[in-house]
Amino acid sequence: MVSRRQALGRGITDGQVEANIAAKRWVRVFPGVFATFSGPLPREAQLWAVLLRAGPGAMLSHDTAAELVGLLERPSPTIHVTVSYHRTPTPVPGVRFHRATRADLIRHPVRTPPQTRTEETVIDLTQCSRTLDDAIGWLARAVGARVTTASRLESALHARPRVRWRKALTGALHDVAEGCHSVLELAYLRDVERAHGLPRGERQAIRSRPGGPWYDDVFYRDYGVRVELDGLIAHPPHARARDQWNDNSAVLAGHHPLRYRFAAVHDHPCDLAAEIATLLQTTGWPNSPHPCRHPACTINQS
Repeated sequence: MVSRRQALGRGITDGQVEANIAAKRWVRVFPGVFATFSGPLPREAQLWAVLLRAGPGAMLSHDTAAELVGLLERPSPTIHVTVSYHRTPTPVPGVRFHRATRADLIRHPVRTPPQTRTEETVIDLTQCSRTLDDAIGWLARAVGARVTTASRLESALHARPRVRWRKALTGALHDVAEGCHSVLELAYLRDVERAHGLPRGERQAIRSRPGGPWYDDVFYRDYGVRVELDGLIAHPPHARARDQWNDNSAVLAGHHPLRYRFAAVHDHPCDLAAEIATLLQTTGWPNSPHPCRHPACTINQS
């Protein structure tokens, strides 16, 4: 991809540019932006074309920057570009422009195509989220995917003068730092374990097993109870077989595995707390769970 300005800077004349287009060796993608090849534009070429059209200092951001670091499963339908606050780019179909006062600071120093730093990308996405849970989900996803750390995200969060849900996001980052790497794991910690006074479990506890180590979502080490949390996506047969293998290996190690899906954690946290508390008590936990703040909590105060 090349802009007219770049072509002229390399000694290519306007006449040569137009001759290449007429000969179909080049393709005009936008006014003043050309593909130096024919045929469909690959995704990376599309992104470069948009950046060249947007002008100096433009960088991919939000969903599009998340796509580039692997936080999205498929390309974002809208290409997001951030420019300096003092610029107003010409509108481009399928492109959403954002303006930033800290454009020089949020740009990744080496990654190409030009894009926002991973931490800035994630915080941007939290601010565009419809709900707090969606926003927290971006934090958990980014740390769980190991594209950044909770401490770096917290630094990026604190560097912004205005942040929606600042207190809640900061609190969620502390839980993410301790090993909650998905919205489901955070919901379990908040609505099941913490809300009902269960003992604090270890997050991402490493367990040796045949075939390699495994990370348990929650492990109550003193009582030998392990909790695995399965997300929204239904497990295919090979995943169910893996889950069974993991559960069996836990039993063989003398532990008590429990497995819950998203709906159970989301819709019946009190019932889960009661069930887990019962198992914990049979394995030595000396205390009792307490009712949460929900008026319909099924746990009776003992």
